[in-house]
Amino acid sequence: MTGSVSGGYDYWEQVLASDMAVPTDRPLGDLTADLTRMLGDPDPVLRDGTAFPTLATWVSRGVYDDLLAGLGDGMAAGLSTGLGGSGDDSVFRRSFSALVLGTCVARDNQRPLVPGGKILEWGDRLATWLLREQDLRGFVPGKGWAHAVAHGADALGTLACSPHLHTPELTVLLDVVADRLLTPTTTTWSSGEPDRLAVAVIEVLRRDLVPLSVVEPWVNRISAAATHGPGEDADPYARSAHPEAFLRSLYLHLAIGPRPPAVRSDLLLVLVEALRRSNPWSLAPER
Repeated sequence: MTGSVSGGYDYWEQVLASDMAVPTDRPLGDLTADLTRMLGDPDPVLRDGTAFPTLATWVSRGVYDDLLAGLGDGMAAGLSTGLGGSGDDSVFRRSFSALVLGTCVARDNQRPLVPGGKILEWGDRLATWLLREQDLRGFVPGKGWAHAVAHGADALGTLACSPHLHTPELTVLLDVVADRLLTPTTTTWSSGEPDRLAVAVIEVLRRDLVPLSVVEPWVNRISAAATHGPGEDADPYARSAHPEAFLRSLYLHLAIGPRPPAVRSDLLLVLVEALRRSNPWSLAPER
């Protein structure tokens, strides 16, 4: 093990073996602090196999119901740990803090536990982090998943289900996804990131609060970045690959996914035209 935890790895192994029952020999605050530190551990057994599932399980079981605002604030603070760096281990704390913050929002979605203003504050923190995150690695050899874009998308999708978000806030979530897709990067997403962003957008659309008159120009904005032509000085796919993969995934989820939103039929037509524009050599209508 590369990490160090105050309870010892054997201690947390016993917690996992006990179906993640909350230990009674240590204060919950100490246990939470230990798990929070482990969220940033480069050892995937401690981070992904112990800290995250334990915290997520305890949140879902109501262990933190009276403390949910404090736990969420702690996770939101973790989003800024080392933010701006790339290629180091600080990404794990940020990325897995986003996942746990998503579980806090999911718990509040089940039963109201924190004020609506707090949920919106967490949403602002998530959006700011996701747009500023520079370390976009997926799987890191020897250290497991960093996956910041995917984890951020998962958290945004959960946030979209919150009853505290209405049309203006849901529209902002769409803009966050588009901005993340269109931000230039040298990292190629190869671990399902466009798909996870598409699922987050589907959750926004399922609220049936954002009209097609808003969604259509949003799609066209992404489509413009997904379209390229001959004669470019650089590899055009470096710019268009992410938005193009996203549009394909969004079309697929709308076409065959469960619980289709009210805009499904009209939006499919919009997406067909967007995909034809970005793939004129293969999808343009025959003349």
